[in-house]
Amino acid sequence: MKDKKIRMVALDLDGTTLNQNKQISPRTVEDFRRAMEKGVHIVVSTGRTFQSLPAQLYTIDGLEFAITSNGAHITELATKKTIYENYLSAQAVEDVVRHLRGTGLSVETFVEGRAYIDRRELDEMKTSGSTYRDREYVLSTRNPVDNIFDFILQNKNRIENISVNYEFLEEKEKWKSLLGGISGITLTSSFSHNFEIGGDSTSKAEALRFLMKRVGVSAEELMACGDSLNDAEMIRLAAVGVVMGNASEEMKAIGDYVTDTNENEGVAKAIEKFVL
Repeated sequence: MKDKKIRMVALDLDGTTLNQNKQISPRTVEDFRRAMEKGVHIVVSTGRTFQSLPAQLYTIDGLEFAITSNGAHITELATKKTIYENYLSAQAVEDVVRHLRGTGLSVETFVEGRAYIDRRELDEMKTSGSTYRDREYVLSTRNPVDNIFDFILQNKNRIENISVNYEFLEEKEKWKSLLGGISGITLTSSFSHNFEIGGDSTSKAEALRFLMKRVGVSAEELMACGDSLNDAEMIRLAAVGVVMGNASEEMKAIGDYVTDTNENEGVAKAIEKFVL
């Protein structure tokens, strides 16, 4: 791997580039600068919506593109122009809603770069918190609607992602089986208590293929870093697939290289090893 010339670095955010304080370390920002000076494209590739991107990203000169909503959307950061979309079909959205109504599951949706949640659930989280989710992150990034399922159907032609959250890990296989019966979707996950539903071909890897073609970079010139299941396809796509030290053993098994944890600047160390 050391002899590969890397011209694009795709980076997940949470659990990867961001530390527990949701910040990118000064060392990592400096490594971005050094890599970009060499002509390397640093690309954010996250499950977050565009609206939920950390403000710090906009202080880093030279960042060109952000892949958001697990590959449903690519934005040119300088102009905030959308250059790629890959959404669920209206039929798939209707099928998902039919399967989820009445389950009692926590359901969110991403529309045009914004994340939405049922108002009752958000109010409950404000007063009672959550045993399995980051309360402050949810409160700062989610927009309330009166009925999440009605809202999803009203916007069925614009759905980037539908996120399903469950409290008890022992129920994972039950919910996976329920969702696995829906055609025309992709199913992935960004943390242990959720499933994320995208379109039939939606993934970070598919979005990267579009972006690489646009800027003239091959998969042999790509490094990708991530920690969760929604990063797996882009890690497999990349010539240098880097998995974080804080990832699961399942994820570590698919990478070419395991770097340090997100708390110990694993992304910076990988860039220094393979790019600089």
